[in-house]
Amino acid sequence: MSFESQLEDFLADCEKLIVLGVGNELKCDDGVGPFIIKKLKEENIEDKKKLLFINAETVPENFTGKLRKENPSHIIIVDACLMDGQPGDMKIVNKYDFANIGISTHSMSLSFFVRYLEKDNDFRIIFVGIEPKSLDYSENLTENVENAAYKFIDVLKGIIL
Repeated sequence: MSFESQLEDFLADCEKLIVLGVGNELKCDDGVGPFIIKKLKEENIEDKKKLLFINAETVPENFTGKLRKENPSHIIIVDACLMDGQPGDMKIVNKYDFANIGISTHSMSLSFFVRYLEKDNDFRIIFVGIEPKSLDYSENLTENVENAAYKFIDVLKGIIL
C-alpha cells in the first residue's frame, strides 16, 4: 500500500487533526518536522478544517497538556528517523515498531510519549518518519529531505482540503 493510501486510510474518519512536528532545527535534516509545521502554518488552513499544527521541536512531551485539551480524533507525528532507507524516504511507522527505528534527538522516547497520550484518550496516532541524510549542525535541510517534506505537505493537503 502506498504512503498516500496509508495516510488517506488513517484520516478517513478524521474529525480533528493535529500534526506534531518533532526535531532539532539546528541539526540539518532532524529539523524536517518543524520545517513541515512552519510550511503548513504558512498555508493559513489551520482553522478551516479543525486543524492544528504544532512545532514540538525536541520536547514533544511539553505539549501533552495541549494535545489532551484540544482532544483531536487524529494525531500525526512527523520526525526524521533512521530506517535504513535512502535520504528522503518517507514511511508510516507503526507505533509498535518505534523500538526498531532510530529516533535522533529527543529527551523522551516517542514510543513512551505515544503510550502516555493514549492513556485515557481515544486519539488515533501515527508516526511519519523521514529518512535523514545528515544530522550535522546546519539550519538547512538536504535536498532529498526538503523534497520529501514538500511531498508530505502536498499529500496531506490533498487529503484534508
